[in-house]
Amino acid sequence: MYGCRPEQNAQPRSAYATCADFCESFVRDLQPLYLLAFLLTGSHAEAEQCFVATVEEALRARDVFKGWERSWTKRCLITNAIRRVFPEPAESNAKQDDGCAVEVDSQVCFTINAVTRLAPALQRLTFVMSVLERYSEHECALLLGRTPRDVDQARIHALWQLSGFTPALAKVAG
Repeated sequence: MYGCRPEQNAQPRSAYATCADFCESFVRDLQPLYLLAFLLTGSHAEAEQCFVATVEEALRARDVFKGWERSWTKRCLITNAIRRVFPEPAESNAKQDDGCAVEVDSQVCFTINAVTRLAPALQRLTFVMSVLERYSEHECALLLGRTPRDVDQARIHALWQLSGFTPALAKVAG
């Protein structure tokens, strides 16, 4: 489906990830990457589109070092999710999905659904990026195009909304 161009000069590019490296990474991390996309977007349809866009982008990448495929892919997925979620109209008609896309116990599924329903979307994105993915406040602010104060406040509001789910969130963050 996606063609990989053969390397012109294999010697100098040996330090860079290939299509095969990215494919291995996607196969290995398929479930956690999809869960991340779902948590960020709050929608299975958006998560699928975000995931596909990330795969396409990864297969075009030529400047990612070997061994960095996983972190590059996560960052790319987060960036694609942000593009899908923002700008969000004030009166969003976006439908939030019911149900987990992964097989987990009911308490974890309940918690995943609570995270996907965090509103506004800035709270959901900030929570997933800063708490679950452990991105710094500064990095979240840069990716979201917000101030560190905005990120801090969104995280606090999200944590307050999710305060009853603390034990199950530990399982989701894995």
